Amino acid sequence: MIRIEKTLSTAHDGSVEELPSGEKIFKLHSHPKNPIIKPQDFGQIWYDDGILKIGSIFNCGSALFDNKVILTPRVHSEYQRGKFFDETIGIEKFFFRSYISKIWILSSEDGINFERYNDGVIKGDGTEHKDFMYGIEDVRIIKNDDLFWLIGCGKVIPPFVGNKTNPGDRIAIYSTQNFRNFKYHGIVPVIESRNALIFPEAVSGKQYILLRFAGNIYINYLKEGLKQIQNPSNYHDLWTELYHDRKNKLLLETGVYSHENEKIGSGPPPIKTEKGWLIIYHGVGEINAELCENYNVLGNLKRAYSVCAAILDLNNPSIVLCRTKLPIYIPSYPWELFGEYEFPIDVPAVVFPMGMIVKQNKILLYCGAGDKYIILLTSKLDSLLDYLWKDCKLL
Repeated sequence: MIRIEKTLSTAHDGSVEELPSGEKIFKLHSHPKNPIIKPQDFGQIWYDDGILKIGSIFNCGSALFDNKVILTPRVHSEYQRGKFFDETIGIEKFFFRSYISKIWILSSEDGINFERYNDGVIKGDGTEHKDFMYGIEDVRIIKNDDLFWLIGCGKVIPPFVGNKTNPGDRIAIYSTQNFRNFKYHGIVPVIESRNALIFPEAVSGKQYILLRFAGNIYINYLKEGLKQIQNPSNYHDLWTELYHDRKNKLLLETGVYSHENEKIGSGPPPIKTEKGWLIIYHGVGEINAELCENYNVLGNLKRAYSVCAAILDLNNPSIVLCRTKLPIYIPSYPWELFGEYEFPIDVPAVVFPMGMIVKQNKILLYCGAGDKYIILLTSKLDSLLDYLWKDCKLL
């Protein structure tokens, strides 16, 4: 793994900085080659009435396999973009038509320059099964023993047609050993949820899972362990019980901080460390002017997706030991913020963490940006853990 190890050895360590208010923040570092993946580089372009349109490749899980970095981005093309005013939060937002996504498999020897891996694709358009027919989105990769679990969101209702109580999101489950052949295990039919994640190993004899309901992150364990993931439709009663028990299993609540006042959701799979389980998650809310100034962004961001972190107890991950008070990365470049001619975006002010490689005490964090690109953020693992432990401890 010479090439990936070179990338790791040259990856920026991240930094701790102090704001004028005296608050200390941790900042992940944006790789100088960002965005490392652009849709036009993979032929995701088309013409509409003679006007060039650019598709999207974003929000990817990640894993190390066969001396390569594997990514599972969602890919969209030939869709239409529109605007509407969301009266509930008082802001203009975007919607899309014909927005049915598929998942590509990409690989790289250095973690920066990617190509298609055996033309691998997971379709979400109803051609492979009828459980969901309107796209497969945001697939995380969780390695458990020798098997890679791919867990994403299967859309049973077209995107932007559902509503907050019925968005049509189902947990969709696949597995693979080689990223060439994929086994489809089905959807969890009784739960409206996305951003679902299982832990990469049992903790104190229990297989934990992270779920999102109503903008909060919940944690519970699967009473039948991985059997509930292997055959989700066989455990209808247990999934129903898990859903009804959610109020007792709240892990991280939205609204605690302004940058998380709309919603939060899990990012990459938890990472086991000496200090506890490190989790990276996204927050959606307002970024204050003081933090924006540190990133050379004028004013504040009324609604932005940012990167946040927490540490969970090693033996009982339902206990939160540390939680960032301010994001560890916010949208600040054109491909993350409002776009420009060279870097048009689909949704403004979005950085969405999903894939993380940890090796040689370095973090490679793969994020969606502007709902159009993939970027790479880096830091030293120990530096982030030390910051969380020193400046963000709750217990």
